[in-house]
Amino acid sequence: MDTFRQTMVKCEISDLKTGEFVKKEGFEPSYILTGYGKRISRAKIIGTVTNKFMSEDGNYSNMTIEDETSAIRAKAFGESVNIFEEVEIGDIAMLVGKVKEYNGEIYVSPEVVKRTSINFENLHRLEALKGRIAQKGSYDMVKSELNKFSDVEELKKYLTKKQKVDLPEVEGVIESLTKGEQIKEKDHKPFLLELIDKLDKGKGTQIKKLAEEAKLKQSVFEEAMNELITEGLCYEPKPGFVKRV
Repeated sequence: MDTFRQTMVKCEISDLKTGEFVKKEGFEPSYILTGYGKRISRAKIIGTVTNKFMSEDGNYSNMTIEDETSAIRAKAFGESVNIFEEVEIGDIAMLVGKVKEYNGEIYVSPEVVKRTSINFENLHRLEALKGRIAQKGSYDMVKSELNKFSDVEELKKYLTKKQKVDLPEVEGVIESLTKGEQIKEKDHKPFLLELIDKLDKGKGTQIKKLAEEAKLKQSVFEEAMNELITEGLCYEPKPGFVKRV
C-alpha cells in the first residue's frame, strides 16, 4: 500500500477517541482508523480548554480540550512546551496536530494552538459533519462492491476510475471492513486450464504462447502454472510445453 499524505482532517474528538489507532513503522505515518474507514493522521479540532499543565522542570506541558462529543489531551515536549500560552482555561481553542498514542491513551502532538470563537466552532462542527457524511457514502459504496471482486487491485481500480473514489478513502474503508485481512487473490487456474485446452493441438501447449494469450502479470502467471503442475492438473510433456492431465 502506498503511503498516504498526511492531510489535515477536520473532525470531532469522538472520531479520534472511538477509532482504532494503527501504528506504522518507518516513514509511514500512524493514524486513527474510524468506524467508516477514515484515516486521520493529522487532525483539526475545536473545543473548550478545560485544563492546562506545565511540569516543574519546564520540559513538558499539556492541555485538555473538550467538545460536545468527548475530550482529549494535547501534549508538548522540549522546545514546544510554550505552545499553549496563548489560550487559557475556558477559552474556545483550535488545535491542529498529529494524532499519537502512548500507554493506551490517544493524544495530539500540537502544531497549532490558538484562541477562536463560538462561530468558528459551529462552522467546524458543520464541516466535520459534512466530512463524516461524505465518508459514510464512500464506506457504503466500497462495502457494496467488496464481495463482487476477488482481487483487491481490481476493486481499487474500479472504485477509483469508475466511481471516482479517492484511493486513500478506498484503502481506508477496505482496511476497516476487513480488519487487516487480505482479500483473496483471484484464482487464475480455471482460466488457464480452459486456455490450455483451447491452444492444445494434441501435443501440448507452448508455455510462451500460453503466457501471451493469458495476458497476466508474469509473476501471477508463473505462480498459477506452478500450482497447476504441483496439484497434478497439468504436466510438461517436453520442455517449454504444458498439457492437461
